[in-house]
Order: sequence, then structure tokens, then C-alpha cells
Amino acid sequence: MQLILAPMQGLVDDVMRDLLTHIGGFDECVSEFVRITHTVHSRPTWLKYAPEIANRNLTPAGVPCTVQLLGSDAANMAVNALEAVRFGAGKIDLNFGCPAPTVNKHKGGAVLLKEPELIHHIVRTLRDSLPAHIPLTAKMRLGFEDKTLALECAQAIAEGGACGLTVHARTKVEGYEPPAHWEWVRKIRDAVNVPVTANGDVFTLQDYLDIKTVSGCNSVMLGRGAVMRPDLARQIKQYEQSGSAREADFAEIAGWINLFFDLCTAKEANNKYPVARLKQWLGMMKRAYPQAEDLFARIRTLKEAAEVKQVLESFEREQKG
Repeated sequence: MQLILAPMQGLVDDVMRDLLTHIGGFDECVSEFVRITHTVHSRPTWLKYAPEIANRNLTPAGVPCTVQLLGSDAANMAVNALEAVRFGAGKIDLNFGCPAPTVNKHKGGAVLLKEPELIHHIVRTLRDSLPAHIPLTAKMRLGFEDKTLALECAQAIAEGGACGLTVHARTKVEGYEPPAHWEWVRKIRDAVNVPVTANGDVFTLQDYLDIKTVSGCNSVMLGRGAVMRPDLARQIKQYEQSGSAREADFAEIAGWINLFFDLCTAKEANNKYPVARLKQWLGMMKRAYPQAEDLFARIRTLKEAAEVKQVLESFEREQKG
């Protein structure tokens, strides 16, 4: 049983990875994608997206972090992957699922699911270029407009030499709209000879149990659900180990919110980043917790980090009674 934290551009950066792996439950996480075009990235670029490279590819909590690449120029992706490895990356993942229009317009992410032959070429080129001991995996959606090429794309990835595949159970056009089609993950799992990780619409412990049953996969990737409920992975791991799980109370969550803000401030001291990231996170958490909605309302108009920090400390004291 493996629990993996999803790569979500602009949401699960190194600070969020640090926090969520600190809370516990995750066996692995994946960096935001590093976009590959015509350039060869320098070490500072790799460390910007995956500072874990400088820590033996581990988050501060000791959870392995995989470096994800996005692009369609197979040769230049291979050159960049080799550079990432030279700087210390220990595992490479390929993004065939990003739905962002700007990325797709420049032939990256989910748009490649229209061309299984190109996907195979990209995976094969990287597998042949990378040292044998460096694992190469990929993440895909079920297609672009529809699912007609889902099995063909999955087989292209497996036959290209990837040693694992994560499937987000929706097409690009479906975006993040429910439902996720978990039964398609099973179809893909049955059609390829590599391990498959199921992804999509896992917001609760019950969702996790259901996606495992429907998909037949033991490995599950958590995305938005892990951001909305920061202890979701910990709950799942507790359940797998003992048959029961305890949800965090909001006093504990308030402590994590405060810690997250401190980590953001340590990363980038100017006011914009810490405050913007906190508001983004609370905006997602308030769907699961009324207390997060209350806290969001208190800081909504604030712009200065010092003001926000005062509110957070006061709020945490209130939650702890």
C-alpha cells in the first residue's frame, strides 16, 4: 500500500509538501512540473521546483520526492532529465495530464494524449537516456476530449519503459468536475504490465476505500483532498495499520496553519507570498471545515504578514481553549 502526494502546480509547492509530509501518512510526493522547452535548466531552476534534491531527494520529514517534467521535445527532455540527475534527482516522472490551456497550447500535458505514438517516443527516449538505476514513471488523464485512446496511451507509457503509471480518472475536458471514473483505472490496470496508481476524487477515508475497490489498485495518489483535509493521509495510514482512524480536531489543524504560515514566511519574507498562499489554502479548507471559513473571513482583507500572524496566533489560542 502506497500513498503518494500529487503534484499540483501552484498549490503543492515545497512548503505544502513539507507540511503535509510532516503531518504524516505519505510514502512519496512529486514536485510541481518543471516545464521543458528549448532550454537546458541550471541547478537553481531544479532547486526552485524541487529543493528536496539538495536533501537527498527527501522532504524535511524524510519522505522521498520525485521530480516531474512536462514537455513534448523528447530529446531536450532527455537532456534536462540527465541534468536533473546530475544535480542529484533520484527519480523522474513525466506529466501527460496537466489540463492548463496555456500548457496544452504549447504541446505539453494532457494534449499529448491525442498522440500515443509521441507519448511512446518521449518515454522511450528518456528511458534509453537515463541511467538504469533511475526510475522513470508517468502520470496521465483518461484522454483529452474523450476516453477512446486511454488504453493506447497507457500502453504507450508502459511499453516505452516506464516502471509505474498514475492515472487521474478524468479527461482534460472534464477538468476536476465529479465524478472521477475509477472503473477506467481498473481497465488501464488490466491493460498494462506496470503498477498503476489511482487518482481522483479522494476526499475522505471512505473515498480511499472505494477507489481501491473499484480500481483494484493498492497505490493511491491524493491531491486536492489532502490539501482540504491535511490529515487525510494520516487517517488512511492509521486505518490500514489498525482498522480505525482518528480525525484531527481543529485545535491541531490551527497549529498546522500557523506552522504553514511560518514556513511560507521563511521561504519568502515579502508579504505577498505567505499571505497569498495562506488565503489560497484556507479557501480550499473552508469546504471541509467551518472554522477555516471563519479564519478566512478574519484575514480576507489583510495584506501585511505581521497582521496576519497576530490573527493566526489569536485564533490558535481560541481553538485550544
